[in-house]
Amino acid sequence: MTLGIIDTLVLVAAVIAAIAIGLRSATKTHTVEAFLLGNRDLPWWAILGSIVATETSTATVLSLPGEGFGATGMKFLQIAIGYIFGRTIVVYMLLPLFFDGKLFSAYEVLQKRFGSRVKTMASLLFLVARNLGDGLRLFLAALVLQLMLGWPFWGSAVTIGGVTVLYTYFGGMRSVVWNDCIQLVIYMAGGVVTVFVIANNIPGGWPAIWGFAETHDKLTMIKAVPPSGYPNSFIHWLFSDSMSLWAGLIGGAVLTLGTHGTDQMMVQRYLSARSRRDAAWALFASGLVVFVQFALFLFIGVLLACFYSHQPDLEFERADEIYAHFIVHSFPKGTGLVGLMLAAILAAAMSTLSSSLNSSASAVINDFYLPNTQVTPNADKLLRLTRLLAIGFGILQVGIGIWATTFDRSVVNNALSIAGYSAGLLLGLFALGVLTRRVRQTAAMIGALVGLVTLLLVQFAVPPWTGGQWRVAWPWYALIGSTTTFFAGYLSSWCVSQSSRSSTVMK
Repeated sequence: MTLGIIDTLVLVAAVIAAIAIGLRSATKTHTVEAFLLGNRDLPWWAILGSIVATETSTATVLSLPGEGFGATGMKFLQIAIGYIFGRTIVVYMLLPLFFDGKLFSAYEVLQKRFGSRVKTMASLLFLVARNLGDGLRLFLAALVLQLMLGWPFWGSAVTIGGVTVLYTYFGGMRSVVWNDCIQLVIYMAGGVVTVFVIANNIPGGWPAIWGFAETHDKLTMIKAVPPSGYPNSFIHWLFSDSMSLWAGLIGGAVLTLGTHGTDQMMVQRYLSARSRRDAAWALFASGLVVFVQFALFLFIGVLLACFYSHQPDLEFERADEIYAHFIVHSFPKGTGLVGLMLAAILAAAMSTLSSSLNSSASAVINDFYLPNTQVTPNADKLLRLTRLLAIGFGILQVGIGIWATTFDRSVVNNALSIAGYSAGLLLGLFALGVLTRRVRQTAAMIGALVGLVTLLLVQFAVPPWTGGQWRVAWPWYALIGSTTTFFAGYLSSWCVSQSSRSSTVMK
């Protein structure tokens, strides 16, 4: 794709704005608390925008239209409903834990309950999963930039990573949050513009669109029972179909409990709010905004299905290529709209990456460095170290993105799934801490190990008696990981306790 002058100006303006916000925020970032938590003085609506933008990566913006394009249609919204339920539970059960004292890290809660080893293990799990997952998301974003602009892959990856590191380094959490809000507006505006561009290119206009959607069952949202004539049992359908109502409600709610209730990247936003009440408003309302956002990009997929039905000879290898293909080949050139769409894709990528850099630096400082240093460094030295860590994690994620070019795309998808294991395992640990009293440090760590092994078996080991047809759908992973961690930890507490008593008697 060759960008015209107007498109180039729109894209460059979006990048310059991100950097300018970082530089401006630097004037209020003189301490580690200001860098990591924005002095705990950010408005709830800005935190809301940051939460939504942070959980929306380029992969999401491109894959949701792919879901709408295919057989899923609007059924993916069942997951979004589960997300709303999960956020509600976090507001009432987990937010009070994070506002009980001036915490910097979600894993300080685990230290209070279990001890330093569990906190260290949880924080390390977060760091590995977060940086692996976001490095691979950067890889997917750089692929899109390479496709659209014809840049070398490494140049695309370094550009995305470099701009993100720059504004995060100077402005910290304040820069991240305000940039997230602007980036949310950019990619949502790009989505709205896309709807009208596609509709204007479909013969027959809106009547033809609604007729196509009804004929191909694209607008159905709820799928509570298996389709008629389904050859296997209800239980098989329940656990293997990722787009059932039950997978969405239960799996989506539990997944959100993990991602928004125990992940440092999200908890850091809550701690940046002026009060627990503000954090609760931001978190709950973000679920409603995510629902609207999902509906928008899924509907874009429905429109694309109608548009490409008039080009039956055109085939796609992957559903997440369809939206990018339309932007490259069918968006009006020289109007600034292509530049807006590129800015939207970059915005979705940078909003996730910037949050990852800031939260990773926070985890290292508060969960590893400060607890193990003999002399607490002065404020200036600690701030410099925190900023250097943000740069280091940026370089690491760019490196992972470039390294991923040596992988098959299926390997990337499996690695992204594994990176999501942390939500279930950490939720299981938090549940052990909140719901039990007898479980101690060793039992909790055993529970997390059992949960990890169980998830690996669920994803990669297909039972031979199923004929290779039994696959557990991804929305259930967080539930499986959290429940196995909880019950294995609880049962282990009895064994560890019994073992300890026996040793004492022998002595």
